[in-house]
Amino acid sequence: MKAISTYFDKIEHLDRSLKGMKKIALAFSGGVDSHFLLASAKRAGLEKLLAITVSSQFFTEEEKDRAKKLADSLGVDYICLDLDILGQARVVQNTPRRCYFCKAKIFSLIRETAIQNGIDTWMHAVNVDDLGDYRPGLEAAKELGFIAPLVEAGFSKKEIRACSKHMGLGTWDLPSQSCLATRIPYDDPITREKLEMVDQGESFLRKLGFNNFRVRCHGTLARIEMDTKLIASLMEKDKRRVISRGLKKIGFKYVSWDLDGYKTGNMNP
Repeated sequence: MKAISTYFDKIEHLDRSLKGMKKIALAFSGGVDSHFLLASAKRAGLEKLLAITVSSQFFTEEEKDRAKKLADSLGVDYICLDLDILGQARVVQNTPRRCYFCKAKIFSLIRETAIQNGIDTWMHAVNVDDLGDYRPGLEAAKELGFIAPLVEAGFSKKEIRACSKHMGLGTWDLPSQSCLATRIPYDDPITREKLEMVDQGESFLRKLGFNNFRVRCHGTLARIEMDTKLIASLMEKDKRRVISRGLKKIGFKYVSWDLDGYKTGNMNP
């Protein structure tokens, strides 16, 4: 309890903020942050709480299934909206502003759905750590009137995980999520084929027991980012052969390890 006690002020601030609202719609991805915020909003006893997921080609089926299960487990009303994000020209061009155009479309759909359901307050689960990265999508959220209760309360990712564990939320140690588009370098047009190769490649590695990694798609080359402590073991002959063959069957011609390891937002620089 000692570690959690240092977060009590932030939890109390968040609770007071949420209890002051009557009807809320939450942009819900089913990740660590949005699950924590949804559970906190549920605890606040609001008049109306709606979790809304927007599922596109950037969102995996595993993430989609998890979001619904988590909302159902909390007894929260849930809506999943399908979006053909590959039909958005300014998104598939994949300029450094891609995230802005993508989030503008997603958050617009969420806001419209909230209004249709009689809700006039919408929020997302960005935390203070996110503010230090290049995230143009935050501009879109602000322009569309989304509030960020976790930022207002001063929550970092580490604190959210600790509080989630204290609350018994199964996502407390879930690896960080990001949309599949972040695996493709800026200015390299996004295609369904590239997204599927990344999705299948990461699913393949998870089945081998790995987590907290990324498969970056550089044309026909797969660049694997993973904890540097694992690189030596990954270079073992049998394991190396299994991974190389597996990714090549998916469609990659070359497979490489990034010697600098995995870091969130590695494509942004």
